[in-house]
Amino acid sequence: MSGRPKIFDEEDVIRKATAVFWSKGYEPASTEELLDAMGIGKGSFYLAFKGGKKELFEKVLEQFSKEQLARFRKRLAESNDQVETLKDLFREIATATKGAHQKGCIFGNSLAELSNSHVILLDKAVNLLQRLEQLFLEVIRKAQASGRLKNQEQPELLARNLIAIWNGLGITRRMYPDNHILAGIIEIQLQFLH
Repeated sequence: MSGRPKIFDEEDVIRKATAVFWSKGYEPASTEELLDAMGIGKGSFYLAFKGGKKELFEKVLEQFSKEQLARFRKRLAESNDQVETLKDLFREIATATKGAHQKGCIFGNSLAELSNSHVILLDKAVNLLQRLEQLFLEVIRKAQASGRLKNQEQPELLARNLIAIWNGLGITRRMYPDNHILAGIIEIQLQFLH
């Protein structure tokens, strides 16, 4: 016997759980808060997520990363200037609401929160951020090869610099949730992409 069939859209409940984890963090988000947000009962929750909150969090990170990377890849594929599209990804941070600034980056938040307590979840967050870094690297290599990017520093170093900027902005936007200030900071940070 396999138990009761699932009567909810797993991607939808994971999206709803994402909002809770992103605003509260992994540890502070209670199972009850997650169940309320997802609109499912405890039995359905443990039937779908046998590993409980930990498994749900892993799926949240994976689904969020997959969706965001797919959107960015699509934008790059449709772009006439991938370097500008890459810069625009950063510039868009300075168009967000104050509420979004206070949330920061879900992956950066996860790295900071989990670094001393949940190695498996930490590794998951690191791996997903490295996928973004890999995408940065692909753009940089193409741009250097075509002559679009004059900076011929090692592409891996430039991609790591971008991920460092990305992570730093996740904290800085909480300090300065002002789009004008953030826009200036972002432009200075991106000057090496010339």
